[in-house]
Amino acid sequence: MARTVLFHEVGGPEVMRLEDVEPGEPGPGEVLIRVDAIGVNRAEALFRGGHYIEPVRRFPGRLGAEAAGVVEAVGPGVTGLEAGQAVSSVPAFSQNDYAVYAERAVVPASALVPRPDGLDAVSGAAVWMPYLTAYGALVEVGGMRPGDAVVLTAASSGVGLAAIHTANRVGATPIAVTRTGGKKERLLKEGAAHVIVSDEEDVAARVLELTGGRGAEYVFDAVAGPGVTDLARAVAPGGTLFLYGALSGQPTPYPGFDLGMPALNMRTYTVLETIRDPRRLERAVAFVASGLRSGAFRPVVDRTFPLEEVVEAHRYMESGSQIGKIVLTVDH
Repeated sequence: MARTVLFHEVGGPEVMRLEDVEPGEPGPGEVLIRVDAIGVNRAEALFRGGHYIEPVRRFPGRLGAEAAGVVEAVGPGVTGLEAGQAVSSVPAFSQNDYAVYAERAVVPASALVPRPDGLDAVSGAAVWMPYLTAYGALVEVGGMRPGDAVVLTAASSGVGLAAIHTANRVGATPIAVTRTGGKKERLLKEGAAHVIVSDEEDVAARVLELTGGRGAEYVFDAVAGPGVTDLARAVAPGGTLFLYGALSGQPTPYPGFDLGMPALNMRTYTVLETIRDPRRLERAVAFVASGLRSGAFRPVVDRTFPLEEVVEAHRYMESGSQIGKIVLTVDH
């Protein structure tokens, strides 16, 4: 049996329970892993609360897609993985089908990547989701190049920090946006070229000022909602406004007509675009792994919680006070 986080109804963090569950044996194309650390993401909170892009299809529900651990057994047809190998899982599956908030979990082999030497379990559970998301949108889809300006909302999140590092590695200029001034100095230390405090400054006006009136080639937005109209003012002609989250919880308008039909590209993005395409995933893993080896990339972990404190971990995440990732640790 393996202690596993379950929830029997949608709701707040308090609906989660730690229960003993038999993880089962891996079937064709599957792998059983011993989970040592788990990355906590807003996608899990949205899924648990019934607000995710896909509904909970059955109860009890399970959570989690990002973990680090060790292979215990491989199912029929699995190649390239073996018992005892250190791996990380990437969110290449639905939480309705697989989940890693547990001591042991069965996951698809296609969702596992070898953990680079020197990367411990906590780091291995914190690095892939942020960097694959940032790389996939800005580099793979967007084609970000040296000299481009990129505006990053929710810049102190795990993805926001990874996007800062990714922009710097490419030679682009990361402009971080944060709601209050308390995180400004930390964002500058993480490599932001400029930090805009949205509670105190006009974001679009400041971006235009910083770019000599041109605007940013990319805006990478986790908030969505009515604020996209103001963000769209900051996009350079032919530039792209990526929406990769919807933290506002409000309807999101298309701003192009209100702004006089500028040459605006606006699209949604999820990490699944990268992870479910084998060639894209291969390129993304190579990009991130090389960044880790060079020291350009590093996981930023704000705080760890033991698996038993998963409710407290989700409450902390929903407070919005963290800088970087929250990670659950599993004591075997």
